Amino acid sequence: MKRAVENLLETAGRALSELGDDPKALDRARVRFLGRKGELAQLFKQLGQVDEQDRREAGRVLNEAKAELEALFLKALDKNRDLAAAERPTIDVSVPGRRPPRGRLHPITQTAAEICRIFNWLGFETVEGPEIELDYYNFEALNIPKDHPARDMQDTFYISEDVVLRTHTSPLQVRTMEKRTPPVRVIAPGRTYRRDSDVTHTPMFHQVEGLMVGKGISFGDLKGILTTFVHQMFGQNVALRFRPSFFPFTEPSAEVDIECVMCRGKGCRVCKGTGWLEILGSGMVDPQVYTYVGYDPEEITGFAFGMGIERIAMLKYGIDDLRLFFENDLRFLQQF
Repeated sequence: MKRAVENLLETAGRALSELGDDPKALDRARVRFLGRKGELAQLFKQLGQVDEQDRREAGRVLNEAKAELEALFLKALDKNRDLAAAERPTIDVSVPGRRPPRGRLHPITQTAAEICRIFNWLGFETVEGPEIELDYYNFEALNIPKDHPARDMQDTFYISEDVVLRTHTSPLQVRTMEKRTPPVRVIAPGRTYRRDSDVTHTPMFHQVEGLMVGKGISFGDLKGILTTFVHQMFGQNVALRFRPSFFPFTEPSAEVDIECVMCRGKGCRVCKGTGWLEILGSGMVDPQVYTYVGYDPEEITGFAFGMGIERIAMLKYGIDDLRLFFENDLRFLQQF
């Protein structure tokens, strides 16, 4: 038995030295010598044929041979692993990593957030509403019945006779007042739609609507709020003026102009030589609107205003073409 074990170890050692770095050949050799039906297992089966007085010693020899064979194969396996690792491409952990590209907020998103931040600071709550709107909320409840000439001011996308893509965020005036009792102070940003497209107009654009109603609210409050907004958005030194205008759902109405941000009031191509740029429309809520929401126009007064976010962004950042906002040119967007 001892001689058979020595022959087995010699044969296994010679076989391992001839394997090279082939992992499949190594596995076949392991099965040949250490497998359940391998050569070592066959020697263990012969223990029963050994004389009883020698059987204990033969068992010890076989167990030592098994341990030696396992050690030989583990060493060969480690060698193969080292060779395989050496052939794989390595990672140099000392090389500086690449920074993943970071996204940026779109300038319209930034401007809308800034507008809302200012009005939130002034005590206005941000509200939202549907972009697919009923004709009732988009026009009729805002004092624009079906035969009103003011409908011609807004070239509307009609889904059906009574359903439209909202042309402004003003419907939220009515929707909000229907659900709440005065005082109400809200700001409503969102997308709006009109059939128009050129350098200064797009079919889809963004507006912010503001509403403040309650007891004793005057045009002076309107002027104070909007003056504060202009100075927060464009700087304390920017001059502004209120110019009489007309809107069906406010009376009296006014447009707000600011000193041209390009020429500082001297007159240029952007302001058409006037030195002023219009940024928003505003006015005291027409008493007729209160009748649609159940408010008493004898007790409740208030004001509303609306502005195009794209226009505010163009003036704030000096952008001269509205289409740049929607072309998704990274060279343009990365400036913001």
